[in-house]
Amino acid sequence: MSSKVAVLTVLIFVSFSQIQGNNKLGIAHKISVHGNRRLLDDGDNVYFVEKGFPSWLTRADKRMFLGKSGIQADAIVAQDGSGMFKKISDAIDAVPENNPQRYVIYVKRGTYTELVRVPASKTNIMLVGDGTEDTVITGHRSVADGYEMVDTATVAVYANGFFARDMRIENTAGPQKQQAVALLLSSDMAVVYHCKLMGFQDTLWMPSERQFFRECDIYGTIDFICGNAAVVFQNCNIVVRKPLNGQQNIITSSSRQSPDDTSAIVIQDCKVIAAPELVAASGSVSTYLGRPWGGYSRTIFMKSYLGDFIHPDGWFGWPGHGTGFSVYYGEYDNTGPGAQTSNRAKWPGIHMMDASEAQQFTVSEFLHANDWLPLTGVPFQANLD
Repeated sequence: MSSKVAVLTVLIFVSFSQIQGNNKLGIAHKISVHGNRRLLDDGDNVYFVEKGFPSWLTRADKRMFLGKSGIQADAIVAQDGSGMFKKISDAIDAVPENNPQRYVIYVKRGTYTELVRVPASKTNIMLVGDGTEDTVITGHRSVADGYEMVDTATVAVYANGFFARDMRIENTAGPQKQQAVALLLSSDMAVVYHCKLMGFQDTLWMPSERQFFRECDIYGTIDFICGNAAVVFQNCNIVVRKPLNGQQNIITSSSRQSPDDTSAIVIQDCKVIAAPELVAASGSVSTYLGRPWGGYSRTIFMKSYLGDFIHPDGWFGWPGHGTGFSVYYGEYDNTGPGAQTSNRAKWPGIHMMDASEAQQFTVSEFLHANDWLPLTGVPFQANLD
């Protein structure tokens, strides 16, 4: 069988230094060249001459990506045995310690029932799936079943420079199981793109660091976007589900503890909508934009669509934290029936922001991301418009 030798384009990836500290991390740029690869292409299949890869990969696998930038996989996970690993956890274990360059793990279509942990030493990992309906990581641990909240997470990430796209991460424990985390993300300069995060209470927990979410669907009921990260969500669908009878929905819960913390939950250009089962329960469930998990809780909704199921008060108190001067809840230029602010709760910490105030919580000023986010290739809006 005759073959042609194809020369691979050398891919340049950006490495982020791992620097200690909570929300006080600097940035160091180091450009690394991805490992050399040689292809033998006979038209229908592609042979990777590289240690550890299976001998034959389909053309679809060759074209695996991520848009048009042609990112190549360092490892492939496939349940059918066609990759290097059958479990995502095994692929992560194989990543070099303190990895200085982007390490791409392609997770082929399938439902992966496993607890995925990315320790702090496994830096710059990128998990790429085949889409939110095709690549699914699922778990069902919950506080009600005796686990600590930190141990309920289906996926928990502690390494800087993490990037996930085109997959679903879920916790199926159900609304009766109390806290049950789908994704725990404690990674600086982390990006989540084109992903679906599904759960009920505490679906997405971000304890610290700087993070960016773009074009994701996030499902939940109570405190389902929570934590002490400096995080911006852009062009996401925030989908509120039906809780247990007698419960209310709380979308966000910032755990900011000090006026010196640089953290906030920022919702920009997103849609806050009701899941079908919540629509069917119209009028029987109150839904609030957020409540404080910490005494200096800070959350901003700006330029987003808010559905008609949002309670007129907008914000909900938490005993011991809820209605004092120390919280900061901002709203700016939102649309939709839930964006009416005339009947908002009259707490000192609730602010109807102007453009200059809102600009402080944009990607460019709040995340200081103009020097690192463009390097990921993910689209983003740096300012308000």
